[in-house]
Amino acid sequence: MGETMSWCVYIILCTDDSLYTGITTNIQARLSQHANQRGAKYFRGRKPRRIVYLETGHTRSSASEREAQIKKMPRAQKCRLIASRINQISITDQQLG
Repeated sequence: MGETMSWCVYIILCTDDSLYTGITTNIQARLSQHANQRGAKYFRGRKPRRIVYLETGHTRSSASEREAQIKKMPRAQKCRLIASRINQISITDQQLG
């Protein structure tokens, strides 16, 4: 029995202009958790503004590896990734409340 390819990697732009990278199988539920401070501790001092990057089609393992790669990138490289063709979301597609 193989792993399913239902994991995604995402980047959220925060109210302090920082970029948060994470993985999930349900992007809408995860965004809601972050917005309501029920997700990562990272959001205890800041609020998520919107999702700016989405990469789908991962297994749990490949999503974790990709998340680690992105987290190691300098901000300028993350910004280029957000502007790239592999980004599966438009910056204006997802707004957080």
